[in-house]
Parts: sequence; C-alpha cells; structure tokens
Amino acid sequence: MVEQELSVQQKREVEKKQERTIPARVFLPVTDIFETDEALTVVLEMPGVDKQNVDVMVENDVLTIEGRIDFSKYQELQPVYTEYNIGNYARSFEISSKIKQDGISAELKDGVMTLVLPKADTAKARKIKVG
Repeated sequence: MVEQELSVQQKREVEKKQERTIPARVFLPVTDIFETDEALTVVLEMPGVDKQNVDVMVENDVLTIEGRIDFSKYQELQPVYTEYNIGNYARSFEISSKIKQDGISAELKDGVMTLVLPKADTAKARKIKVG
C-alpha cells in the first residue's frame, strides 16, 4: 500500500470577472472528480447551502453550479473568533460531447453536492469480438 500525504486546501475566492448584484464573497467549492466505465461523478463541498438555493445549468457545453448562502442565519451572530469565511459558491466545467448532457443528475446532502455525468454510449469502453 502506498502512503499518500494529504494536505488541507484553503478556500479559494472566485476572481471577479463580472459585477455581481449580490454583495457577497464567492468561493470555488473544493471538488473531486471520479470516473467509472459508465460516468463521471463530481463531488463539491458547499457547506451552508440549502437545496432551494442551488442552480445547476448546462449551456453551450459548460456545466455551471452556483450555491447561495442564506446570510440571514448569520446576521444575529457576533463573531468572537472565525476561521471559516462564509460566502456563496460557484464553479464551472467545460464538458465534452462524450457526456450525455440530458442524463446529468444532481443531489445536495449535508453540504455536499454530487453530480453524476453519464457517458454517451460512444464514450463507453467496449470489448470488440474478434471474428
């Protein structure tokens, strides 16, 4: 078994490419992507985001995930010490034609967004019978 050193990644804030109407910080959610013969699974951490405040869209071969925090939950709190910045989340991925776009599914549970991107039949590995 190979030991692999793990490191903690700090939150990265999204660089502003456009002006936003909501005055809040936007972070890139930490993401892992796994591949099987059937699909890609994208797992994003979006703590504090509720299901009704998430938008997942595919447009022009770009998958965009945006999650908004309900800041009203934090308005009454007076921070004494903080290490965890709160803010919205946004991330986009360019997807190839090897993904069946109309089959993409998404689930948000306990602050973790899981997207399953099924492969198109032409992208799946297949065994070719030798005649």
